[in-house]
Amino acid sequence: MTTCTPSPTPGTATVADRASRLDVAGDLLALLREAGTEPRPDTQLEALTLAVAADLPVLLWGEPGIGKTAALTQLAAALDLPLTTVIASVHEPSDFSGLPVVGDDPAEQGVPLAPPDWAVRLVRAGRGLLFLDELSTAPPAVQAALLRLVLERRIGALRLPPGVRIVAAANPRSSAADGWELSPPLANRFVHLQWTHDHDVVVRGLGGTWPRATLPRLDAGRLTQAVDFARRAVCGFLTARPGLVHRLPSGETRRGGAWPSPRSWETTLHLIAFATAAGSSRDVLSLLVRGTVGDGPGLELLASLDRLDLPDPELLLADPAGAELPERGDLRQAVLDGVVAAVRERPDKARWDAAWALLVRAVETGAPDLVVVPATTLASLRREEWDVPESIEQLAGVVSLSRRADRSAARAADRSAAATHA
Repeated sequence: MTTCTPSPTPGTATVADRASRLDVAGDLLALLREAGTEPRPDTQLEALTLAVAADLPVLLWGEPGIGKTAALTQLAAALDLPLTTVIASVHEPSDFSGLPVVGDDPAEQGVPLAPPDWAVRLVRAGRGLLFLDELSTAPPAVQAALLRLVLERRIGALRLPPGVRIVAAANPRSSAADGWELSPPLANRFVHLQWTHDHDVVVRGLGGTWPRATLPRLDAGRLTQAVDFARRAVCGFLTARPGLVHRLPSGETRRGGAWPSPRSWETTLHLIAFATAAGSSRDVLSLLVRGTVGDGPGLELLASLDRLDLPDPELLLADPAGAELPERGDLRQAVLDGVVAAVRERPDKARWDAAWALLVRAVETGAPDLVVVPATTLASLRREEWDVPESIEQLAGVVSLSRRADRSAARAADRSAAATHA
């Protein structure tokens, strides 16, 4: 008897055929996932890696889809750290404080708090990157349970090893699903970094090449100097601005971000030391400092850091011919003002002449308008018995031109105002 094999119904596929098609689809997906990295300047990525190197908890703020999770995945791969992702909003408080386990005799032995499995895996590995995602959608009770984890690295009776770094991510409340404001105690434990997209980075990354995340290279010979500089910077600033040692913002939203406290100033000190030892740029340090104590105090501290490196006015007055003045206009202005203030405090003919020589050098090596105010002030310090130095003649034209320009600008403003009222 002849048996006939039924022909496949048109439009249907055999199991083997479907599997083959899925294999081809899998090959295409694998090709799409392939991507390389390249050394490329990226300020926010460098700030992130510096904070991770300093073993400080970091919180990335950004809109959904901005690439926060992708950045953490790439960072973990680049640093060869196992990545453990925990979605904070889907956990109970006991998942972070420890689950009670009742033994045979709780009255005698107590009730220990058992850590979750992901914490046990991190301890066994001895190193890793713990990624707390969706932090702004975690309810207040869960945020309270996270306090000990973020600050002390403890979950129940378990302590995470030093090789584990903590990074979190959150969406602003306006774009978070059922979002909550971050509680002030939890917010004050993080370095807050605003995560934004860079058009060129995204385009090049979609083309298959992303920036490479690397830990900063710390100069072993500068470690002591870096710590001394950081302590001098923070302590000197807080001595001058004692009101900023602790300032809890009045608004609920701002309390959920970066604000100054003894804890966040200690974090800032660590970041300045690491940035100094790594030779990081001012832009990177700005992101980190403002993300720790807030924009206002952070910008004030950065301005004071600039002045820490300014040359001593007395050294400049001792050798005006060999003086090296800062290139940046604001710093050069500060140096010249400091020189004039030093002469005012201890005036004599030699120091007055040396100050004029410095102003001439400033005109020869930079913007002439920066010397107008110092020159006018210095001229007012002259005593009758002091001869006018020849160097003043070189500055007379600059001061006169500046004054004429100011008068012209004032007249133009007056004419504009008169035309408006006419």
